Amino acid sequence: MNKKQFLSKLESSLKSLPANERQDILQDFEEHFTIGLQEGKTEEQISTSLGSPHQIAKDMVAAYHLERVETKATFGNILRAVWATIGLGFFNLAIVLGPFIALAGIIFSGWITGIVFLASPFLFLINILLYPETFTLFYLFVSIATCGIGFFVVIGMYFATRTLMQGFIRYLRWNVNLIKGGLKNG
Repeated sequence: MNKKQFLSKLESSLKSLPANERQDILQDFEEHFTIGLQEGKTEEQISTSLGSPHQIAKDMVAAYHLERVETKATFGNILRAVWATIGLGFFNLAIVLGPFIALAGIIFSGWITGIVFLASPFLFLINILLYPETFTLFYLFVSIATCGIGFFVVIGMYFATRTLMQGFIRYLRWNVNLIKGGLKNG
């Protein structure tokens, strides 16, 4: 395939990236062609040595989303990074999606537990309003103690969420490097 075909396929595969990122990548590959032509190679030889434009685009999209999630770890950025990493290969469907679902389930259940514990005195008050004959001091003190435990759970979940997300982002980065064959020893 010649330079024009290669760059056209690459650009169409990069459509999910912002225009400025797309242009930077296309300029880099135009430079590859310029340097290769100066070395006496044909456009077909250069495009063959560069690889598949579609696979290059998958790698670039995954790298872009991983960089974005490393700078700002929002839920949307994390989902885009997971999706882009899964797109690198079928192998990643189980290797990335499985741990992501497990991690999301652990984080979600921890937050729900903390919030419910925090809300226990309010739930106790609602119960007393609906069924006043069930009031006992024991249940009042249990709900207050559970609320105190809820504060610790919520604080712990805040730090656990941050730590687990950072670890998962490192896992995604490692996975992308593994798929690219770029794990370096030492």
